[in-house]
Amino acid sequence: MRTVLITGTSSGYGRATALHFHAQGWTVIATMRTPRVGVLPESDRLRVVELDVTKPAGITAALEAAGPVDVLVNNAGVPSISVFEGTPMAQVREVFEVNTFGVMATTQAVLPQFRERGSGVVVNVTSSVVLGHMPLSAVYKASKMAIEGFTSSLALELAPFGVQAKTVEPGACLTTNFATRATNGASPDELVPAPYAPWAKKAMDSFTGQDLFTEETDVAEAVWRAVHDTTGQLRFPAGPDAVRLAQAK
Repeated sequence: MRTVLITGTSSGYGRATALHFHAQGWTVIATMRTPRVGVLPESDRLRVVELDVTKPAGITAALEAAGPVDVLVNNAGVPSISVFEGTPMAQVREVFEVNTFGVMATTQAVLPQFRERGSGVVVNVTSSVVLGHMPLSAVYKASKMAIEGFTSSLALELAPFGVQAKTVEPGACLTTNFATRATNGASPDELVPAPYAPWAKKAMDSFTGQDLFTEETDVAEAVWRAVHDTTGQLRFPAGPDAVRLAQAK
């Protein structure tokens, strides 16, 4: 029986991915920064483990608790929607700590067992912002582009050991709490300095008026495909809007 460790499973893509792998008969180590009861079903093949990817000691403890794993899915992340000029650098650093450095740290911690065993897959969940243009996303896109570059080079380093690295690029999903978390309860005036307001409104109206969106299950299925792919494909757009962006690119 194969085992997958998925970060950020309290909601959204991570939760959907945990449910999908569990339904396919896998053992799932579902990590959450703050574990909550009732988010995932009780099962002898599903364990919830506490993990804050910005805490090195927490990463070590989570992997020790998990035991051997076959796949790591780096899904945990923080969203960010703002005009860069008005974004405090403390917020920029927070986004990178989770979306970039947290992914790297968790990956680095799991690689020795993959390399020694001669198998394993790392799947890094990024975003369709790397495929096209999304308004008010300079910081978020930068953090995800970094992981795209990281993964493409990492894949080359790991190939001689039979280990794979992939990215999954979700489109825009209306059923997650991305926007709420991204704004942290801030008012539009705080997010968008006055000189940018006319442009920001037009950009957001265009974005919310698009005709295709991603479902959480689209991402779970894309992660599944990435894990089982044998063609050497590196990037997996998830959701019809992401697929359209990838094809246009």
